[in-house]
Amino acid sequence: MNATDRTPADLLRSALAADPGRPLVTFYDDATGERVELSVATFANWVAKTANLLQGDLGAEPGDRLALLLPAHWQSAVWLLACASVGVVAEVGGDPAGADLVVSGPDTLEEAAACSGERVALALRPLGGRFPQPPAGFADYAVEVPGQGDRFAPFVPVDADGPGLVVGGEELSYAQLVDRAREDAAKRGLTTGSRLLSGLGYDTWEGLSAGLFAALAADGSVVLCRNPEHLSPEALTARTETERVTHTAL
Repeated sequence: MNATDRTPADLLRSALAADPGRPLVTFYDDATGERVELSVATFANWVAKTANLLQGDLGAEPGDRLALLLPAHWQSAVWLLACASVGVVAEVGGDPAGADLVVSGPDTLEEAAACSGERVALALRPLGGRFPQPPAGFADYAVEVPGQGDRFAPFVPVDADGPGLVVGGEELSYAQLVDRAREDAAKRGLTTGSRLLSGLGYDTWEGLSAGLFAALAADGSVVLCRNPEHLSPEALTARTETERVTHTAL
């Protein structure tokens, strides 16, 4: 972690420079049995491609508002960092009718259709699979993102003090987000190499911090569990041991 990092994108760049091969996000969906592990380099590649899609094909600009209608998922984490890379304000669970763009999972397409701007849909299928039938009025993320560039440079430098994230009715600048993530990491005792298992949703700051930002700020990694209610206590213990978890947030 670099003390001069002031945006989530800065944190990711520092992580990439320090150790690109280490795990960053390990994702489980305990309703489907899916497991995906992304190293810092792989995660950063997804972020770069998504940021290029956002800035290029979708025409998003710094200060634009993006309603993010996604659960706790590794692709949601990618979108949060892509927004921060471009300077787009990610409104988690935001009102699509008042947003410039919307990114939706398969369960919120009807709600997301209220957005008059660009609409992107994610099937949230294993391995980032596409929809069997593309939803009308939406770009299928899994179709659009693979062809995007592997390197990203914003057209305009991102203002760390500008609005960056809205969650639970609270708006944070990118700098405030990073400061809060560092504070949370310190409170949890996270250090370089820590592995934080989180079963919290992404609809609160606590969930976003435990499921992404605190670990990123501490040079640690996250084991993100969706639908953890399907996991027995014995299976949770086994996962904690297998994944070398050092901290939990459930």
